[in-house]
Amino acid sequence: MDVLAATLRNYGDPPNHARTNQPPSTKKETKNMLEIRHLKTLIALRDADSMVDAAERLHLTQSALSHQFKELEERLGMQLFVRKTKPIRFSSAGLRLLKLADEVLPLMRGAERDMARLQGGSAGRLHMAIECHSCFQWLMPTIDQFREAWPEVELDLASGFAFAPLPALARGDLDLVVTSDPVELSGISYIPLFAYEALLAVANQHPLAEKSHIEPQDLSDEVLITYPVERDRLDIFNHFLEPADVEPLSVRTSELTIMMMQLVASGRGVCCLPNWAIHEYSSKGYITVKKLGEKGLFSTLYAAIRSDMLEAAFMQDFLLTAKDTSFSTLAGVSAAKS
Repeated sequence: MDVLAATLRNYGDPPNHARTNQPPSTKKETKNMLEIRHLKTLIALRDADSMVDAAERLHLTQSALSHQFKELEERLGMQLFVRKTKPIRFSSAGLRLLKLADEVLPLMRGAERDMARLQGGSAGRLHMAIECHSCFQWLMPTIDQFREAWPEVELDLASGFAFAPLPALARGDLDLVVTSDPVELSGISYIPLFAYEALLAVANQHPLAEKSHIEPQDLSDEVLITYPVERDRLDIFNHFLEPADVEPLSVRTSELTIMMMQLVASGRGVCCLPNWAIHEYSSKGYITVKKLGEKGLFSTLYAAIRSDMLEAAFMQDFLLTAKDTSFSTLAGVSAAKS
């Protein structure tokens, strides 16, 4: 992308021989108004809906990102968005540049894929498994985009709940595993996709709905509804209940998120889900969500990949597509620290 961005920046400059055969200009060199990085920052701000989260996604400090926007606005001579608004409110100029970014950046991604194919490595195999019931919300759009961009790659998806996917990855039976529980294995690399907060869903009329946050002891008299997986693969047990030596009254399982929400809403139990999976129901007022602990319970979702596959062009593109899709479609996720 750096090569393409440089090409776009230099497009329209006179050729080298023309520049060297002319006397030096006394005019002050002017910067191009727009660069690819500006379009990326606008997209990040729109998707993150806050300057802090946008800076994290771009691996910049908030100060550096603010300076970049200020510099661009000075170049353009107009404001791009209204400061200190939530959600972010873009000006007419900002909306016009967002429209441009939505048109240009996918074209650049497509050109990069074409370059990768020209270099070789367009064919291959990507067999993956997931250890996350609620991941289908962003994974399926990712797979659809990837399949269209890399039709030569053999793609297969399996649920990782009926077998141990990480050992299968190490054996070579799989090529990628989506997991929130990295286990140190020889030859396996873990690439952070995004960070998220786990929240507790309770019925609107539940006494816990009145609390500012949930303590482990609050769940000792509650039916905890979970997906049908081992408890050592659930954040609420590993990082919340077990460290406090607390057990829920009982555990009930359900395969479907919508059924879990129905049980919670009717007062049949409480459940812990990632913020992106629970947002659809809490935003409509079906249930109430609460932080787990005063500081919240946070985790990171990873793509586990065999190290020998990490540099494959199609694998790099899948990871980039997965990150782009999750940030643009999921509520509450943030950039994961490497």
